[in-house]
Amino acid sequence: MNRLLWVVLPLLLAPVLWALVDWAVFSAVFGPDLAACQQAAGQGACWGVVAEKWRVILFGRYPLEEQWRAATVLVVWSVLLFATAARLLTPKPLAVAWVLVLTGSTVLMAGHVAGLPAVPTALWGGLPLTLILSTVGFGLAFPLALLLALGRQSKFAPLRGLCIAYIELLRALPLVTVLFLAAFVLPLWLPGEGLDLFTRVLLTIALFSAAYLAEVLRGGLQGVPEGQRLAAMALGLNTVQTNLQVVLPQAIRACLPSLTNSFVTLFKECSLVTVVALFELTGALSLALAGDVQWRSFYLEGYLFIALVYWAYCFGLSKTVK
Repeated sequence: MNRLLWVVLPLLLAPVLWALVDWAVFSAVFGPDLAACQQAAGQGACWGVVAEKWRVILFGRYPLEEQWRAATVLVVWSVLLFATAARLLTPKPLAVAWVLVLTGSTVLMAGHVAGLPAVPTALWGGLPLTLILSTVGFGLAFPLALLLALGRQSKFAPLRGLCIAYIELLRALPLVTVLFLAAFVLPLWLPGEGLDLFTRVLLTIALFSAAYLAEVLRGGLQGVPEGQRLAAMALGLNTVQTNLQVVLPQAIRACLPSLTNSFVTLFKECSLVTVVALFELTGALSLALAGDVQWRSFYLEGYLFIALVYWAYCFGLSKTVK
C-alpha cells in the first residue's frame, strides 16, 4: 500500500502542482506593468505589485527620502538577530553589540541628531517596525519572565500567588484586547501627554509575552534535576548563586527550542499592532494597496510576498538556533 501511494499521489498532485507553477512563474508578470497584470488576471500572478509597492510594504509610512535609514536598521538587525540565534558571539560581546545597535538604531530611526531630520514613531512601519517590536519586546519580557518563573516556584505563598495571578490573567486575555487597552484606555489614566503609542505598544507586548515565556522557563526549571540544586548548596552557594550559576544555565539550555518558538510566535503576532494604527509589515501592505484603485485587486500576490518574508525569518531562525 505504501509503494502504491508513493506512485499514485504524485500522479494525482502533478496537475495541481503544474498549475501552481504555471500561475506563479511561467504565466506571471514580474515587472511593474499594470496593463500586463490586468491582462494576465486569472491566468498568471502579478508580482509587479511587489515591484511597484515594495518600498511602502517594507518601510510603511517612513519618509521616502529617509528610507535609507530604515533600510540600514533592517539589515543590521537581521544580521545581528541571526548571529544571536547561531551564537556566533560570546555573551559579553553580544550584549555590547545589541546595546550599540539599539542605540544607533534609535538615532537613525528617530533622527533629530547629527543633522538627521526627525521622524516620529507614528511614521515607523514595515519590516523594521516588526523586527523592533518583536526583538525588543522579547528582550524586555525575558528578565521579567525569569522572575515570574522563579517566583511561581517560591515557597513564599504571597509571592507565588502574585506570580500565578499575573501569568494566568495575561494568558487568559487575547493580545488584541490588551493592545486596545494600551492604545485607547491607558492614555486616559496617564498625566499630560504620557507615553507615545509606539512605547505603549512595545511595553504591552513585553508584559504580555512575559506571561508565556514564564511558563516556558518554568518547564526548563522543572527539568533540572534536584540533585544539581542540592550539590550547589552543599558547596556553599546561596540561593541566588545556585539559581544564577547552576540552575538557570541548564534550564535555559533545555528550553532553548521552546524559547525560539516563542520568539517566532511573537514575530508573527506583531502583525496585530495594525489594529491600533501602527503599520508593520502586514499593515503596510494594506497601506500600500487600500488607497490605490489600480493595484488594489492584487492583494493575493502581496500577501504571498509577505508570507515569504515571514517564512524566511522564521525558518531561518529555527535552523540557525543552537
